[in-house]
Amino acid sequence: MFTLKTAWKFIRFDKAKSIGVVVGIMISTFLIGQQLGVFIFLTGAMQALATTVKADIWVVDSKTKDVNQLGKLDIRVLHAVQSLPGIQDAFPVFISGASANYQSGESGGITLIGVDIDKLNSVLDPSKIMAGKPSDLQADGAISGEYFELKNLGGNIDIGTPLEINGKRAVFEMQTKGFRGFGASFCVTTIEKARYYSNQSTNSISAVLVKLKPGNNADSISALINNTVYGVKAWPSEKLAKSTLKKILGSSGIALSTGTLIAFALIAGFFIIGLTMYTSALDRLKDYGTLKAIGASNKFISRLILTQAVIFAIVGFTIAYFLLLGFQKGVAYSGLLFSFSPLLLLAIFAVIGLISIGGSSFAIRRIKGIEPASVFR
Repeated sequence: MFTLKTAWKFIRFDKAKSIGVVVGIMISTFLIGQQLGVFIFLTGAMQALATTVKADIWVVDSKTKDVNQLGKLDIRVLHAVQSLPGIQDAFPVFISGASANYQSGESGGITLIGVDIDKLNSVLDPSKIMAGKPSDLQADGAISGEYFELKNLGGNIDIGTPLEINGKRAVFEMQTKGFRGFGASFCVTTIEKARYYSNQSTNSISAVLVKLKPGNNADSISALINNTVYGVKAWPSEKLAKSTLKKILGSSGIALSTGTLIAFALIAGFFIIGLTMYTSALDRLKDYGTLKAIGASNKFISRLILTQAVIFAIVGFTIAYFLLLGFQKGVAYSGLLFSFSPLLLLAIFAVIGLISIGGSSFAIRRIKGIEPASVFR
């Protein structure tokens, strides 16, 4: 308790440098949290199809390792999968890239997701529908538009707004909010219209989505499908999501760029904190020397400086946490949605604490070399 009170007095006495240390910690924490938040959003978008669709198993082309790049299957695969034991339900989905032209004169790529209307709730969470209803997609040319992709969809996805997909007439009849992937905008429609716009045959599908009977294991049923049905690969949804993430991160610079920015934030924070505490110690040499002269040991002095470092870490992290909450809410309006788990926040605090304690080592090393008699010179 005495150490804590003394540490607090030292902090209050030199307010300018104390504020400098707190600001350094705050900046480092905010930059780390900001980059992690964006990274969490991007990795979530990469896996969106595999993680949001309510299916235990994805049956896809044998070469597929990325849920965003599905090959083509024949409808006969569906019938073969449906006949296997342990399967409660199996239904097809057709996913294809397409080119869209909008009333504004703009054009862009979209991802068509075609599914039978009675299975739509398994692909699209009803809570993400903000206007219209699933049955509206049965109308001629009807597709959905995503609210957060408004700019990429010509700036207008109001119900009844026409557009062209691969040169064929279409119309927005439903709006979603938060149903997004990595890359082109998701537009949901019936499986028949998705094939029509993509110029594919009525026997073409992209994947078979499987729901298991209670008590069955996704790995064992996946192995059964792989050994029974030729030319396909059955993935438990979680494994397909991980494979997708691994493939995209391995072929892009997203992980490297994010990691580099976080590393620079850590290095900058370490030296800002270390040098500020070091210069603060230099200004207080006589005070630390006096403590030594009246009997304080190097161990006590080290504990005193480390206590200051912990206080700085707590204050700086707390301020940065509230700034991150503001950043999180601010970017949510543009569709950049993410959240920090308690475990991740604890990890960030632990890292910041280590930076602060590590930075204080500059000051501890300098103070340990002080001779108590120097204060009387």
